[in-house]
Amino acid sequence: MHDPQKTAARLLKSSSLRPTLAIVLGSGFQSLIESVQEATEVPFSNLPGFPSPLIDGHVGKILLGQLGGVPLLVLCGRAHYYEGHSMAEITFPVRVLAEFGIRSLLLTNAAGGIHPRILPGEFMCLSDHINLMGANPLRGQFASGKACFVDLTRIYDATLNKLLQKAARRTKVRLHSGVYAAVSGPTYETPAEIRAFAKLGADAVGMSTAPEAIVARQCGLRVGGLSCITNLAAGRNKKALSHFEVLAMGGSVRDQVGRLLTAFVRLYADAI
Repeated sequence: MHDPQKTAARLLKSSSLRPTLAIVLGSGFQSLIESVQEATEVPFSNLPGFPSPLIDGHVGKILLGQLGGVPLLVLCGRAHYYEGHSMAEITFPVRVLAEFGIRSLLLTNAAGGIHPRILPGEFMCLSDHINLMGANPLRGQFASGKACFVDLTRIYDATLNKLLQKAARRTKVRLHSGVYAAVSGPTYETPAEIRAFAKLGADAVGMSTAPEAIVARQCGLRVGGLSCITNLAAGRNKKALSHFEVLAMGGSVRDQVGRLLTAFVRLYADAI
């Protein structure tokens, strides 16, 4: 297993910027890359322990630059559990961010809408999640020097969520608040599973985020979560689900992504 301190030390040498906020760009959010200014690029392949994403829509590099005049670290893409990586591997970048000096982490993702009022092209900040991935990233971490019995009562930070909601109002972007169901993938869910998730209280479903959020809380980071609703979940419409649809919707909301996240970053800089 790679040492997150050593990988963070390599990352620290790449730039003089020392942001306290990082954003992980999931599917649907990659257009933000174009808005990051004066950026130093560090490919994941140059960082020991960083798994390289294999899925279209995940570039696989870090940007250290400015967004709206605010220093920021951006992870352009992520590796997923369904690609065959272990939970420890897909959450290793979060441990590196904590060693780097990041204090707040915004996790973004593409999600299928379950709640009938949440529609494609809209956004949802995560109030909570239901981990249905069948694994926990803290399993077997008892020798890590960090507590494993982490309280997840308030896993998604109320202050960061309020900043997201304020940013949405300022930019006139439709933002819901709801519960994210995390599944392992890579298949999409069956209609029966979506009906079950709805009964459990899930408003949207996706294949990431929960493991990173758990490890971030173990590391003492504030965590925010933001979903782009790229499609209706299985059984909610008559179209076949596809990754192409996810990427296409991400492209269509690129202006909203840029406005919303730039406003959020500026508000963060003023508030925290």
